[in-house]
Amino acid sequence: MCGKRFNKPQYKVLIYKPHPQYIADLIAEGKLHKKENIAFLKKAKIKKGVERLLPDLHDEAFEKVNCLDCGNCCRSISPRFKTPDIKRISKFLGIKESDLIQQYLRLDNDGDYVVKNSPCPFLNFDNTCEIYDARPGDCANYPYTDSGDFFKYPNTTAENTLVCPAVNVVMEKLRSVKL
Repeated sequence: MCGKRFNKPQYKVLIYKPHPQYIADLIAEGKLHKKENIAFLKKAKIKKGVERLLPDLHDEAFEKVNCLDCGNCCRSISPRFKTPDIKRISKFLGIKESDLIQQYLRLDNDGDYVVKNSPCPFLNFDNTCEIYDARPGDCANYPYTDSGDFFKYPNTTAENTLVCPAVNVVMEKLRSVKL
């Protein structure tokens, strides 16, 4: 694979497909219940066993939400690109690690590599990912609706309700559970 194929211009203009109404409605739900979600997550964080509900709720959410109808995560937040991610992605693209960093990444305030600009430079107009098979670990695990991280970081999870409609589906089901 020739690395030149992936040398994108610094600034690109893409017309992304619009969100279907169900995605917009789920994101609006996250905004509406943000404070309630934070309070619930902080309470759930100390409850033993509640994380066992997540795998089934995750599966149920992604039966309702198609990521290719959304792409908000790729448009608005950046994963961390850890050293193994950078090695894997640069190999996948057929470019040097230093070129990947120079062209697409910057160091954030925490010292992590993140994308220079949003949307992610690897996001296609149809919400597919050019590097899907080599994507960063954060992308593969996002939105953490099937792991204990969902409760471990309540403020981040609450912020994710503003980005990811699947998080809102999980939150709606969780809020109906008596803790």
